[in-house]
Amino acid sequence: MQMHSQHKQPSLFENVAWSARVLQALNKTPALLALLVQGVTLGLIWLYANLWNEIPNPLFKLDLTFYIFSLVLLQSMIATTIATCVGMAVWWRWIHFFFPIALWMMSIVQVPSSVYLLGFIFTLALYWTTFKTRVPFYPSRPAVWQALFQYMQQRSAHQPLRMIDIGSGLGDLSMYIAQKRPNDVVEGIEIAPLPWLISKVRSRIKGSNAKFTIGNYEKLNFADYDIVFAYLSPAAMPNLWKKASQEMRKGSVLISLEFDIPEALPPQVIHTGKSTPKLFVWRMS
Repeated sequence: MQMHSQHKQPSLFENVAWSARVLQALNKTPALLALLVQGVTLGLIWLYANLWNEIPNPLFKLDLTFYIFSLVLLQSMIATTIATCVGMAVWWRWIHFFFPIALWMMSIVQVPSSVYLLGFIFTLALYWTTFKTRVPFYPSRPAVWQALFQYMQQRSAHQPLRMIDIGSGLGDLSMYIAQKRPNDVVEGIEIAPLPWLISKVRSRIKGSNAKFTIGNYEKLNFADYDIVFAYLSPAAMPNLWKKASQEMRKGSVLISLEFDIPEALPPQVIHTGKSTPKLFVWRMS
């Protein structure tokens, strides 16, 4: 008797679950997801353009320049829509919208190839491993610096503290705290070369006591600090909390600007202003 193996077709639920797992994995590598979004959109635009060219007697004939711009604009709009649907961060959506338009404009004005190389080097120096760390460059505002200073004053007006600003960017917050609290040890660490270099030069020019190093904060020992300040991204918060809860001393404080930690509700929330993000404060016990 001959047996025929039967392959069970995956159900709709299984297909949806598999798609969700793939999307979740891609969201952990947003640069790869961004390339996929632009690639899929480009394929759709290519199909649309070819179908339009197949029309034997179109009702009207478009000017070629306007037609190409309309395709570029369509690329921007569709890519931004897809990025929104798959849950990419807001700043990625802006990139999806303006990237095709910027390329089109640069092709029209015939920008020399050396400009593209310089732009690539500048972007690499500014964002460095953003595609891996999922932490974009985004500076904090003076209202945040003042709110952090007030909190540190309430915590310890006279006793020196040691603070680390992870992802210190251009160094404004660290230099502000170092100026307001000269007896504190204020450090900043930044993984991207260009912001680190700028913060280093600025601190020298201003004569600031803040110290800036280049590197990954994951290699630090949080037990060395009284206050760990972070302005990262939602994607980085679970790992930050895991490291902080394992290493930080009892009584030390973790402060995050704008982004909380879902599995660890903060005991204190500080409002920095009407149009500025909140500070979330965790005191280690």
